[in-house]
Formats: sequence, C-alpha cells, structure tokens
Amino acid sequence: MIMEVNQMELYIVIGLLGIVIALIIIVLTRNNGEANITERLGKLETNMVKEIGDFKSDFAKNLGDDFDKFNEKIEKRLLLINDKVNEKLDENFQKANKTFSDVLVRLAKIDEAQKKIDGLGAEIVSLQSVLTDKKTRGIFGEVNLELILKSVFGEEQSVYKTQVKLSNNAMVDAVLYAPAPLGTICIDSKFPLENYERMTDRNLSKPERDLAIKAFKSDVKNHIKAISEKYIITGETTDQAILFLPAEAIFAEINAYHHDLLQDAFAKRVWITGPTTLMSTLTMIQMILKNMERDKYAQVIHDELAKLSDEFNKYRDRWDKLSRSIDTVNKDVKDIHVTTEKISKRFDSINNVKEIKKEDKKKELQEV
Repeated sequence: MIMEVNQMELYIVIGLLGIVIALIIIVLTRNNGEANITERLGKLETNMVKEIGDFKSDFAKNLGDDFDKFNEKIEKRLLLINDKVNEKLDENFQKANKTFSDVLVRLAKIDEAQKKIDGLGAEIVSLQSVLTDKKTRGIFGEVNLELILKSVFGEEQSVYKTQVKLSNNAMVDAVLYAPAPLGTICIDSKFPLENYERMTDRNLSKPERDLAIKAFKSDVKNHIKAISEKYIITGETTDQAILFLPAEAIFAEINAYHHDLLQDAFAKRVWITGPTTLMSTLTMIQMILKNMERDKYAQVIHDELAKLSDEFNKYRDRWDKLSRSIDTVNKDVKDIHVTTEKISKRFDSINNVKEIKKEDKKKELQEV
C-alpha cells in the first residue's frame, strides 16, 4: 500500500516538473531568443537530472525506510499471531488429551462391564442347563416360594409352613394358615419349561411351535387339575388353592394369550400366580392378619374399658353411700356438740349456785 502511494507521488512530481520545464522554455524563448535556448535547455536538463536523481535517491531512501517499518510491523503481527495460534493449539491439545483420557477410562469401564455381562451370560447358560432337569426345576420353584414367604412374613412359622403332608398323604410345597374367612390355603410350585421354550423358539417352524403350544397348555391344565384334586380338602383346607409359577415370563404368557387356561383354573378354584403376583397376594393377606390382630386387641381394650366403667360405677355408688354416712356422722357430731355445750352450761350454772351459797354463808358468818 505504501509503495503504491509513493509511486503516485513520483508521477505527480514528474508531471509538475514537465510543466515547469515547458514554462521555462517559453519564457526563455521570449526573452533571450533562440540562440540561448540550447544552452539554457542544457543547464535546465542538467539541473533536472540532478534534481530527479536527488529525488530518486530521497524517494528510494524513504521507500526503504517505509518498507523496513512495514516489514517490522508485519513481523510483529506475525509473531503475535503465531503466539495466539500456539496458545490455542496448546489449549486444544490439552482438551483433546483430557477427552482422550476420559475415553480411555470409559473404554476400561465398558470392557469391565462387558466381562461382567459375559460372566452373567455364562451363569445364565449354566442355570438353563440346570433347569433342564425336572427335579432341579422343582427344587428351584420350592426355594423361590420359600424365599417369597420369608420376605413377606419373616421367620414367623405360625403363619405358614413348607413341605406339609396333608390327610390324603399328598405333600404340598407350602401351607398358609390364614384366619377365617380365608382359612388354610395350599400353595404348590409348578414349572412347565420345556414346551414353553419350544413354543417361543423362533428357529422352529410354525407347525412345531403349534404342537409345543398344545403340549404347554396340556401341561398347565394337568397341573391345575392335580392341585385342585390333591390340595383342596373339605374340612381341612379352604375351597381354593394357589398354583405358583417361578418364571414371570410363563405367567405373563398365560395371562396374555391363554385365557382358556385362566377360565379352567377359575372353574377349579385354583389361582395362578407368578413371583410378583404371589408377593402382592401374600402382602395383602399379611395386612388382613395385622388388621384382624389390631381389631382383636381393640376388642380387648374395649372389654377392659367396659369392665373399668362398671367398677367406676360401683366406686361411685359406694362413695355416695360413704358420703351420706359421713354427712350423718357429721350431723350426729354437731348434735353431740350442742348437747355438750348444754351440759357444760348446766355445770357452769351449778358451779355458780355453789359460789353464791358460799358467799351467802360467808356473809352470815361475818354478821354473827
């Protein structure tokens, strides 16, 4: 920018010099004639060359100084920009380094979680291999049922018992001794797993899954029938029993898609429950037991208050009698006090008579 301005000034100066030279030539031509024109032009040319040389020298010097100053400013600005860029780069590098460190930490946590998931998957596979056996499934259901009973009722064995033998020699997983009108309720655990897994296996064909569904429904109906026949005994248990399914998925499958099984269970007075619904049912029964216990103690308190009221009425009657007796005694005391006052006055009167007689006798003696 500075160079362009200086060049423009140079052109202006050269133009002005040309005009001056033209004017000088005209003046010289008029005054001295043509003879002196050549000489004067030579001098003028020499002066102009000298002035132009001096001007170029000054212009070059000034241009060099301006260029040096401009270059110095540019260098300072570049250094400042370089410092800012380095500062931003350092800041961004620190942020990137922190982000990278956080990513590494998160990757480590994800890796640890993945290991736990892999371990859990192995445990689930081992659990599935254990549950393929009917006996182990039965034990799993019994243990699950007992844990639910303990979580609701605690260690209070008077409310429930496990592995109870009934009068018909049938062994039930648990018996709940609820008060009337509920009565004694039998709870038995069933785990129809094989056909459920087959009917939910999408790798099998539809006909195979349909056969598995029929087999599953047949298994559940047989369980309902067995519980109704073995664990509902007139005079010993209530007229209903509970079928406990340890797997929540099987319970949800029956409630969502197999209403005929629910109707069959309802007709036979057998209630199908899963872990969640059984816990809710037992919790409700526990609340009923607590309310009945509270009502029982409230009745005891009411009876005791009634007895206390009777005793207080007796106490009031006796106090009234005593009060009347005290009033009678008080009246007698007053009467006795009046009589005492009268007797005291009589004695005073008698004493006064004696004193008078003594005085009279004394006077008689004095007169004699």
